[in-house]
Amino acid sequence: SRPAIMDAMRTATFPVVFLILGLCGGCATQSGTQSVEVLDQATGMTVASLKEPIELLPGVQNVPLARGKRATFAYLGPVEWDSMGTITYGLWVHIAPGNDRQAADIHAPSALTLNLDDGPLELAPMDAPKLGREPYHALVSWGQSGYFNLPVQALRRMAASAKLVLAVRATDGSVIDFSPTQDSRAVLTRYARGRGITGD
Repeated sequence: SRPAIMDAMRTATFPVVFLILGLCGGCATQSGTQSVEVLDQATGMTVASLKEPIELLPGVQNVPLARGKRATFAYLGPVEWDSMGTITYGLWVHIAPGNDRQAADIHAPSALTLNLDDGPLELAPMDAPKLGREPYHALVSWGQSGYFNLPVQALRRMAASAKLVLAVRATDGSVIDFSPTQDSRAVLTRYARGRGITGD
């Protein structure tokens, strides 16, 4: 079936980077969403992330866009930092702005909320370890990126949820909802199992 991003592009013109990365994200295979574990040479930490972040599209209520305009995209991915057995988890979020409603400062209080099967999960900014090489890279330099606290139980909630909607506060005070272009539950379940996070 046609990837969700292709439907979104029927009425919008994207830069080449969006076209290439969007096609890859929409047609992601299991290998594209596997977790990867690397040793950060600068810090000695072992860092585990997804090979590619999960791509999210704005909901239909946030469109239509005028001809020649492009939509805002969102991306997220879990990260595990292991410093000599001391493990911390976080959630990386990136907003790649388009010509539709603009996201407010994602680091502001209550700016980001994940709506899951069992209710909302408000995301709080965190100070992530400074690495020699970041686990994820911003899709556009003019977008917003940040790390947010992700306790193990919150990661379990995400992995168990069929519903995953990222609600982002807009500059006009409204909320922009973003939904994954792939099965986020399958991706996050594989990640959690790979990190040995099972059960309660």
